[in-house]
Amino acid sequence: MNVQNAYNLWADQYDTNQNKTRDMEALVLRETLGPLVFNSCLEIGCGTGKNTVWLQTKAQQVVAVDFSEEMLSKAKEKISQPNVQFLQADITEPWHFVKQQYDVVIFSLVLEHIDDLNAIFKKVSESLNPNGHVYIAELHPFKQYNGSKARFETASGTQVVTCFTHPVSDFVIAAKQAGLELVGLEEYFDDQDRNKIPRILQLLFKK
Repeated sequence: MNVQNAYNLWADQYDTNQNKTRDMEALVLRETLGPLVFNSCLEIGCGTGKNTVWLQTKAQQVVAVDFSEEMLSKAKEKISQPNVQFLQADITEPWHFVKQQYDVVIFSLVLEHIDDLNAIFKKVSESLNPNGHVYIAELHPFKQYNGSKARFETASGTQVVTCFTHPVSDFVIAAKQAGLELVGLEEYFDDQDRNKIPRILQLLFKK
C-alpha cells in the first residue's frame, strides 16, 4: 500500500497495536541519543510523536516532519510545547521545510520506505551543522529477508506498507558519499537473544 495512505489509515491504531519494532526503537533512540548534547533537532518520520515527546525535553528546538497528515494529527494531540514545530512533507521531494542546519537529524523506521538513499543522505548532509549527527534505526534487513514488513490489520484485511530492503552497506556507502562518517552501529535482539534474528539496526553518523 502507498506509504502516505497506509500511515493515514494506520494512525488511529498505531499507538495501541502490539508492535515490538515500534517499542524497541523508542528505547534504542533514547539509549543512543541520551549521551549526546544537541540544541536543534530535525525528526524525519515523527509519526504519532512517540519519540518527539522525549526529543522536546532534550533539544531547545525540534522540527518534526511526517508524510501522513493523520499521524501528525495524533502527534499534535500529545505535544503542544512551543519548541516543537510539526510539518507535513514528502522527503523524496525538495526539502523546502529545511530553513537552517541542525545538530541532529533523526530517522526512526523511515528509510525502509525509501528506494533512493543517496538522494536522502545528500539532503541530510546539507541540513546538518558541522559535527552534527544522523541517527537511523530501521527494521533489520535480516528481518526483511525473512519476510517481515511494516503491516497492520484492518476490517478489510492485512495492509502491507510499501517497503524496500537495504543491506547495511547501502546506508554506509550512501552516507560516505554524502560526507558522513559512521561512528556507531548496533543490532538489537528480542529478549537480548543473539541466537535470534536481530530486530533493529541502528546506525549513527557524524558530519
